[in-house]
Amino acid sequence: MAIAAVIAVCVVLAVLAFLVPRLSRHPERGTQRTLGAGARAGGKAPGPLGRLFSKPFHTSSRAVSRSGSAGRRTRGRLPF
Repeated sequence: MAIAAVIAVCVVLAVLAFLVPRLSRHPERGTQRTLGAGARAGGKAPGPLGRLFSKPFHTSSRAVSRSGSAGRRTRGRLPF
């Protein structure tokens, strides 16, 4: 379920970044902030469990960042 949610957020951000690049920054930062909070909460577990629990949040954060930048980059490459 969480994987589907991250994929949906990535798709929505990529489309939003393609259509309105400047307005896509705010939702992207909000998503990054939420995922960062999850990573910080997971990282409080002791020892290697902290890294294990926070890793999915870091990976998701990176995916959200890449999808937003890909939409903006694609928009910038258009001839019009």
